[in-house]
Amino acid sequence: MSPNNFATDFDGFSGEMPEADIQIITSGGRRIPAHSTVLAAASSVLESILVRPQKRRSSEKTIRILGVPCDAVSVFVQFLSSFKCSEEQMEKHGIHLLALSHVYLVPQLKQRCTKGLAEQLTIKNAVDVLQLARLCDAPDLYLKCLKFISTNFKKVEKTEGWKFLQDHDCLLELEILQFMDEADSRKKRTRRHRREQNLYLQLSEAMDCIEHICTEGCTSVGPCHEEPCTKKLPCSKFKTCQGVQLLIRHFATCKRRVNGGCLRCKRMWQLLRLHSSICDKPDECRVPLCRQFKMKVQQKGDDALWESLVRKVVSARTISSLSLPKRKREEEPKMNLDHHQARSLSTTRCQ
Repeated sequence: MSPNNFATDFDGFSGEMPEADIQIITSGGRRIPAHSTVLAAASSVLESILVRPQKRRSSEKTIRILGVPCDAVSVFVQFLSSFKCSEEQMEKHGIHLLALSHVYLVPQLKQRCTKGLAEQLTIKNAVDVLQLARLCDAPDLYLKCLKFISTNFKKVEKTEGWKFLQDHDCLLELEILQFMDEADSRKKRTRRHRREQNLYLQLSEAMDCIEHICTEGCTSVGPCHEEPCTKKLPCSKFKTCQGVQLLIRHFATCKRRVNGGCLRCKRMWQLLRLHSSICDKPDECRVPLCRQFKMKVQQKGDDALWESLVRKVVSARTISSLSLPKRKREEEPKMNLDHHQARSLSTTRCQ
């Protein structure tokens, strides 16, 4: 009979339970009456102890559960009968109940203890719970303890538990420090990835603005061979579009760009080249130099770093187009090509 079935049958039992036929002896000499059938159904370890022949011939059956407080054993036996444990009992005896659930193979109690102890982690007990979780093979609790210690390390390292750990378990101390170092590295990689994704989204938006400006025109810059309409209202991406327009106007009048001495002009070249790499209709495209860049690539090819940038911008563009209807307009990525993001673009060695 499985423990779950036994618990269900026990809840539906309307008669009186038979008298206890076994005694649980604790460290303090306390005797807790129990039913062998209940114990055997709840724990395979206790079942094997019950069927094992006793060394001493006696009519009284006993099982010794030593090394933990008497009250914790009492709660343990109670759980084997009812599969229930109150918050107060868990708060008071959670550590001992976890040890008992591991030794006597009671998975329901072990799961309950893992969850309860994870909610009761404090600066003082974090190291102790971590050590117990490792001994009792409770990976979920062990991971939560590692994260808790990593987050509160400056306070935890001042506790007696940490000092004891340093003196008696150097391997566990090293494992904690390695986890903290890996967690810090993961955070840095995540932040760097988010910054990169933000840049790719902004470049994708800049590509839309270049096409929009060269096809329809915006407030101050319009298509080639056409005068810009002074009455044109700002577009929905005007913050980015305005930055692109300023670059285009500077690019058209700058005298230093011939010698490659102007950073803003170099930036504009990069944006035009990026557009050409993404554009799939060069014969119909009205963006300047689109076809010229395409022909140059066909002749000489692109370097691997530039191709990687193009793939990431295209991917960001696809993701943005799929998620745009679910996103508020205020939350769309904006681009200021005059400052930090322009510097990020230059670091990709796109020239």
